[in-house]
Amino acid sequence: MSALWDLQKSRLVCCALLIAAFMLGGCSSQLADMSAADTPAHPKDPAGYLPVHDLPPDRDQAIIPPDQRAKIEAELAAARDRQAVAVKDAK
Repeated sequence: MSALWDLQKSRLVCCALLIAAFMLGGCSSQLADMSAADTPAHPKDPAGYLPVHDLPPDRDQAIIPPDQRAKIEAELAAARDRQAVAVKDAK
């Protein structure tokens, strides 16, 4: 009985090692495909910063008038209220 138990444990350990070897082998094949040619080139001017103080050009379109803005806000509020009632009724 003891010999059978030892055989089962050794088979289990061998299977675990084989699975681990296959898993590690799969990872290494992807790492081996990477080369230095795949890396992006470094910029020639490492001290170049983004232009933080450059502002975008002014808009050509006019701002929404207050009456239209109020109408849009009222429509959105009504849609929100309808959704709240629908969710409340669904529960």
